[in-house]
Amino acid sequence: MQAQRTQPVRTFSIGFHEAAYNEADHAKAVAHYLGTDHTEIYVTPEETMAVIPRLPMLYDEPFADSSQIPTFLVAQLARQHVTVSLSGDGGDELFGGYNRYPMALNLWQTFGWAPPTSRYALARLIRTLPHDLLTQQSISLHLLATYSRKAQRLADVLDVPNFDGLYRLYVSMQDNPSAMTLGGREPRTLLTHYADSLHLNDLTLRMMFLDLVTYLPDDILVKVDRAGMGVSLESRIPLLDHRVVEYAWSLPLSMKVRNGQRKWILRQVLDRYVPRALIERPKTGFGVPIGLWLRGPLHEWADALLHPDRLHHEGFFDPHRVQKLWNAHCTEVANNESALWGILMFQAWLETER
Repeated sequence: MQAQRTQPVRTFSIGFHEAAYNEADHAKAVAHYLGTDHTEIYVTPEETMAVIPRLPMLYDEPFADSSQIPTFLVAQLARQHVTVSLSGDGGDELFGGYNRYPMALNLWQTFGWAPPTSRYALARLIRTLPHDLLTQQSISLHLLATYSRKAQRLADVLDVPNFDGLYRLYVSMQDNPSAMTLGGREPRTLLTHYADSLHLNDLTLRMMFLDLVTYLPDDILVKVDRAGMGVSLESRIPLLDHRVVEYAWSLPLSMKVRNGQRKWILRQVLDRYVPRALIERPKTGFGVPIGLWLRGPLHEWADALLHPDRLHHEGFFDPHRVQKLWNAHCTEVANNESALWGILMFQAWLETER
């Protein structure tokens, strides 16, 4: 795009003061190499707090992908300079880019060979282990909780009937959402009931397709479209041109994942324009340190929405289970940011509906 223009392309990026989440320096280096007119802002917890009250009205539903915050902020930044933006969404789903693909595949290869009856029996055994017997003076409560959590996770993995069940567990914000709600149950979806009908034997292709028809349209595209429209910024997704999608699915998997490298063919194209040293880094999602903020500047806001009396009065969530989830997060026994953010976004949306 820059090569075809006489004027610099406008590019925009969000940065965070928390180093583990910050990619702004890398984005700036690529922008400098390409010669774009680059603008960046660093997001603070205070700016996040200013956005959160707008989220329920902006999305008009309990939308709970925490990257909605930086997405809105970068859209707001871009709208100060342009009216139309381009996004690279779709590349991971079309070309096998997500980290969870090899991780889920390796996990299934480790346990999936065992007969289901054997896995179920081992899961039941793990769940009956007397974890409280480990509370010796030499073992901290934090280590005990870590052990218990990993054991529970292993039991959940062993309990799935097939690979599709494992992947559903892998991408879920809640391991058992029906238990967290009062009288609630999951609706029938492609992920929960119909994945068996897919005629895709390769497990990586199954994951990519499931993401393409669920996660991409129901999360990623909703997030980008409503964030952009919230500030009157139009967002276009070139990789989702139907010709690109059709071509991508016509390619063999070896053109997308090769020798452990994901999005292989896209990287070959990118090598023509950007030095490998500028872009060869571990994949990072467009996340925010929401877990840290919930223990800090967002604690009071979250604590009010999750108060047991409030939950009991509203009648949607199990107050005891939610409080247990919240307390474990606040005391750093566990990182429950994803599960809590889903509940908090529902609570915030519910507040606007009164």
